[in-house]
Amino acid sequence: MFVVKLGYHYQPSRRLLNSVASSSSHLLQQCNGIDTRSSERFSGPNHCWLNKVDENKEFLKKDGTFIVVAGRFFQNSEKVGCNPAVIFEKVKLLQQRFPSIQVIGFQDCISVCSADDRSQLIQLIMEEYISFPVLFSNKNFSKLTEEACFILSKDFKNSLVFHEKDLDIAMLNKAIEELSVQYHVNNIALHKSSWSKEAEIIKEPHFCTVLQNLLLYFPACISTDESGKRLFLSDSNHHRIIIFDGDGKILDCIGSCPGFEDGEFESAKLLRPAASFYHETEDCLYIVDSENHAIRRADLERRVLETVYPTSSIHKKSTGLWTWIRSKLGFTSDDDVKFEEHDSPSLMCPWHLIKTEDNFLIISRSFETLWVMDFELGEVKEVVKGFPNTLEFCRHFILEKVSLLKKMPDYLLQQQRDANLAREGLPYAGLISCVTTFENHIIMCDTVSQGVLKLNRESGISSSFQFSNLGMLELPYWLSFPLESFYAVATGLSVRQTDHIQQFSLLPGRVDIRLSIDIPTDTELVEPLHESCIWCQARGAATQLSVVENVAGSSEKVGVAQQWYDELDNLAFWAPESKLVVEDENATMDTNPEDERMHIDCVVNTSPGTSEVIIYAALYLKLRRNHALQDDNDQEKFAARIANILNPKENERFDGKSCTKFLLKSNRDLRDLFFIKPLHVRIKLNSQDHPKADNSKDIVLTDSSLNIDVSLN
Repeated sequence: MFVVKLGYHYQPSRRLLNSVASSSSHLLQQCNGIDTRSSERFSGPNHCWLNKVDENKEFLKKDGTFIVVAGRFFQNSEKVGCNPAVIFEKVKLLQQRFPSIQVIGFQDCISVCSADDRSQLIQLIMEEYISFPVLFSNKNFSKLTEEACFILSKDFKNSLVFHEKDLDIAMLNKAIEELSVQYHVNNIALHKSSWSKEAEIIKEPHFCTVLQNLLLYFPACISTDESGKRLFLSDSNHHRIIIFDGDGKILDCIGSCPGFEDGEFESAKLLRPAASFYHETEDCLYIVDSENHAIRRADLERRVLETVYPTSSIHKKSTGLWTWIRSKLGFTSDDDVKFEEHDSPSLMCPWHLIKTEDNFLIISRSFETLWVMDFELGEVKEVVKGFPNTLEFCRHFILEKVSLLKKMPDYLLQQQRDANLAREGLPYAGLISCVTTFENHIIMCDTVSQGVLKLNRESGISSSFQFSNLGMLELPYWLSFPLESFYAVATGLSVRQTDHIQQFSLLPGRVDIRLSIDIPTDTELVEPLHESCIWCQARGAATQLSVVENVAGSSEKVGVAQQWYDELDNLAFWAPESKLVVEDENATMDTNPEDERMHIDCVVNTSPGTSEVIIYAALYLKLRRNHALQDDNDQEKFAARIANILNPKENERFDGKSCTKFLLKSNRDLRDLFFIKPLHVRIKLNSQDHPKADNSKDIVLTDSSLNIDVSLN
């Protein structure tokens, strides 16, 4: 075991060396031993796993290189004197350079079963976008974890300890390369062992998965177009930019799912977008794509997203059909993506964006690095390192934004203040990208309540935006079942829960299917279900016929994302002998006042054999107000009800109490909180042979209808 303190000469005493060696050895044994003895459990008497994927229970038993990030950084940073943002930026840099390395977070001396502690962790995991598993233990490793450190080991043996303070990341890179001789082989295998698309290997915070179903999931930054009366909201953990007007009506949406891909708004991909800046002359929105470490530009007239920095050779290659197919199926090799300027400075976890006369000032979330980019050339011409230097470089711009923030309600600022920036006298500097002005209002993102607030400058009254036209958001990416996820299912990864499965035997021909859906009690639809929020498909090799006339919502109205999934599924399941045909994949909302249930209709044509109809839908709901009870304002009851709807099958990794505590941090009426209730229905059809006509030559086609009751309670 070796102790490395980088940044200056450091000679630890033999007693300290032995103590740290013993602590790190016991810590590694605990990380490995807990999983060996109780791999099926997320918690035990002395430990608790968070952010651990159910399907990845064996990850600690595999041979490989591990980094344990140990420290008290999951507690209040003001008490422990460390900046979690700095630590996690270094972790993300290592994960980017070494995709095959396994990262584990560790913290000791914590109440592993406390709902309050878990609700705090929910906020931290959302803010820092922590995707690696974290182990909490009530055992004491104070000699090792008083100061944050990185423990590097091969198969949990021969550990190297690097203290985070004054860490030289280049030295740690070298140590990893020397320790893991097989790194390059493993890395290639990771990307080329299957044709699964890049989006499928992007890790997201699993501990907060159920919070994806909130309308907004960490809305972090906002900017405006005053002349066009538009606002641009970075719904960061949903990996999209929502464009809306001053009344909250959604006008457009940029980004389809997590990833890194240019193209039209419906197919382009972002990975946790942060600050943005609207350029009126170009009618373009410049976006900080934080987890892709890039600057993107959205042409709002052409509705196309492109990458400004860094530029790569793949953007200058052929855009023919074969190139498009290879990239969509994940066949693009690493050699195809080469950055043109190898010596140009790399952005690492950029977050804030400030426009000066000729330049962009790009600042990391931790304020440890600032990049000065030439606006016209799109090149980084200067890099400022160090927390004090960054603040001094852009103090004028920060103070201008802080003056707006100080006009917002105190409770909102206190919930989001940064303890590390407070020590520099600028506790709200980290919020400079989440506040802007629009007409006579100050607009601010509320990452605690998962909403957007507006403050009237004249009256001083604040309120939350109530969003409408939610159909523009289409079906969320985490509810769909695209072609690229088939490989993941084949290898044993779980598929999202199915709400209803039913099987029918019937004669071949036209089948009219009607779903009658009971939404959860005490809830109501925010607005009528839009066809773009529904995805229907008949499986078993399909040949599409012309769409039936006079049916609400023709195929011409189907969104680009729906067409993309349909085309891929047709390719994946095509077989000449099958004759199952989707005649119309449109869904409508029945407004029959006598039936309070919601209805989805679809039509298929079947041939002899087995087939399956799959229906996904995103129902936007909110709690129903009971106007008969004027004093019914029990926010804790509302929070518990929403937590139960979001996570009906409570599990160890995300219990209802933690979710309730998290929702109660909001200062808004939870009956105004919009959330998604996913719908997933599978209908299995077994069609018999065609009945024969009297002359024994003609085939008789039959019409059938199916009425299916689905309950989401």
